[in-house]
Amino acid sequence: MHRVLADLDDEQRDAVTAPAGPVCILAGAGTGKTRAITHRIAYRVLGGEVRPQHVLAVTFTARAAAEMRARLAALGVTGVSARTFHAAALRQLRYFAPRLFEGRQLPELVESKARLVGLAAARCGVRADRTGARDLAGEIEWAKSSLIEPDDYVVAAAKAMREPPYEPAKVADVYAAYERVKRTTGVIDFEDMLRGAAWAVEEHSDVAEQVRAQYRHFVVDEYQDVNPVQQKLLDAWLGGRGDVTVVGDASQTIYSFTGATSGYLVDFRRRYRGATVVRLVRDYRSTPQIVGLANTVIAQARGEPAKLRLELVGQRPSGPEPDIRMLPDEPAEAAAVAARCAQLVAAGTPPREIAVLFRVNAQSEAYEEALAEAGVPAVVQGAERFFERAEVRQAMVAVRAASRSTGSDVPLPEAVVAALEAVGWRPDAAPPGGAARERWEAIAALVTLAEEQPDGTSLDDFGAELARRASIQHAPTVEGVTLSSLHSAKGLEWDAVFLVGLAEGTLPTTYAKTPEQVEEERRLLYVGITRARQWLWLSYSSARSPGGRQRRPCRFLPALDGSGAAGDQPARGPRGERRRLVHVSCRVCGATLLSGADRKLGRCATCPSTLDEELFERLREWRLRTASGQKVPAYVVFTDATLTALAERRPSGTAELAAIAGIGPRKLELYGEAVLALIAGRPVDDLVPKNLE
Repeated sequence: MHRVLADLDDEQRDAVTAPAGPVCILAGAGTGKTRAITHRIAYRVLGGEVRPQHVLAVTFTARAAAEMRARLAALGVTGVSARTFHAAALRQLRYFAPRLFEGRQLPELVESKARLVGLAAARCGVRADRTGARDLAGEIEWAKSSLIEPDDYVVAAAKAMREPPYEPAKVADVYAAYERVKRTTGVIDFEDMLRGAAWAVEEHSDVAEQVRAQYRHFVVDEYQDVNPVQQKLLDAWLGGRGDVTVVGDASQTIYSFTGATSGYLVDFRRRYRGATVVRLVRDYRSTPQIVGLANTVIAQARGEPAKLRLELVGQRPSGPEPDIRMLPDEPAEAAAVAARCAQLVAAGTPPREIAVLFRVNAQSEAYEEALAEAGVPAVVQGAERFFERAEVRQAMVAVRAASRSTGSDVPLPEAVVAALEAVGWRPDAAPPGGAARERWEAIAALVTLAEEQPDGTSLDDFGAELARRASIQHAPTVEGVTLSSLHSAKGLEWDAVFLVGLAEGTLPTTYAKTPEQVEEERRLLYVGITRARQWLWLSYSSARSPGGRQRRPCRFLPALDGSGAAGDQPARGPRGERRRLVHVSCRVCGATLLSGADRKLGRCATCPSTLDEELFERLREWRLRTASGQKVPAYVVFTDATLTALAERRPSGTAELAAIAGIGPRKLELYGEAVLALIAGRPVDDLVPKNLE
């Protein structure tokens, strides 16, 4: 017991020693959540409060379950069941199958829906290639995870503002046909397994009695990622009992597109009156500078998950400031990242302790190529390497075939687009559906690469360049820099993290259209920031390709000062050189403001105004009298834009007044007292302006 309680901070000890009953541990990134829940289990077992065989701890990955078992064993506790939701459900269904299925074994479990979904689509007259079948499978998986039946899909998808890969009614037809195909072939999928385990407990009293006698104390990891069918199973296991410990962080909810919801975490205290709630906020993973940036980003969050927002407190020694850079285009950004990775490796950082994280997998190609040319090995996490993707290989074949018949007078980008249109790709037709869109974006990356080639490059030369890049990236590597999407990086950490492509349209993605979707993009950036231990790099390119259309930086990027709080930000200019940028965010939507007028107002020109018209008129009258008395034009006192900003923002003190662009120390001294008085309601006649002399 001494070992169990040793080296815990005060909040962790509160979580470990909390009384039996409902306990909610809100654990920020790097705060030791796994330590807290394993020590809580060990504390209760070793203290004689519970028996290990009566504990069921459920996780979302087999890796997390294995780590939990290993930590418990190190504390001297064995016999606890630590499994994923799916593994626990499968184990129970197999055990009870003879009772549930009239002496028959559990039906075969289908590992992938795509083949059966493709068959169901064909029976419905829906033409779906392999990519289309994957997207349909993903949509059916969302519906089943959300406990939505085929007849209810169209309405539910509209309410959830889904972007289905096909017309919603057709998706519903395929969904219904998929369920029929499963029944006739005698198989089940993962969602059936979870629902079946819940049904077994809910509808069979003998099964319920045995399961609930076996498992009396529950622990749920990553509770913010639970979906409705998993919650249904957990409720069945509990059977109205309340000995459940959940741990989660609403600010790391990034899988809502799969049906996951932080709603159960947010509502935990309402559901369990008198529940113990413990907040873990001491971050042992990242430097205070990185923690400060993470806090700044998530502080602007809105919506239900933001109700449980945690402000982390860094516990590690001070480290370098996060490095924010602006590069002219994506190739320059990739080259700068690769050069910095090479420097870190040369200075002794193992490549496995470095990660480059991006929003979509299609962004990996530029970094795979840049790292290869810099001599830095790389490993792609959670996805195929770019040139190993089936659609990219198919596109390369199309380019080689087109090179035999395309005239030398055709500009390369046009020739590449024409070649790709022959295999079904269209430049202005990004499809709905995750897999189809990712495939489209991967091919679009080839078009961007063609646009970057020197004038006069032939289609044959371009095909040779693609082959060269593919051969470089196919070089075998044992250890390397991790290239990963932000979603795949969840739960991992590295010494050095590069967050790249942080431009509007990429992060947040253009497909994030609702406030809830935009907030999830913010949380995605937060997750990326909190993966870093020591070094953090954030970059964006002002154009996708050299000379291309200018883009805005990610709206979630704050300014940084020495503490990681908002302020002036040293950034990198077009060649990567340092220059001063002042990042100002819209107080309405949070977007980064670039134009002088928008920055003065503190909001986008398109966001709703909060102008106090009566105050604006009094300010104009005061400005007119002040300018007349000082014999200067009115705009010398304050411009109309400044007056508008004052009437919208209504500063209540000197600091808020000085925060408005255009009000420097001199004007603050001359006019600050009068302006604040006007805002407080004093009439113009009471205020005597100072002379400029």
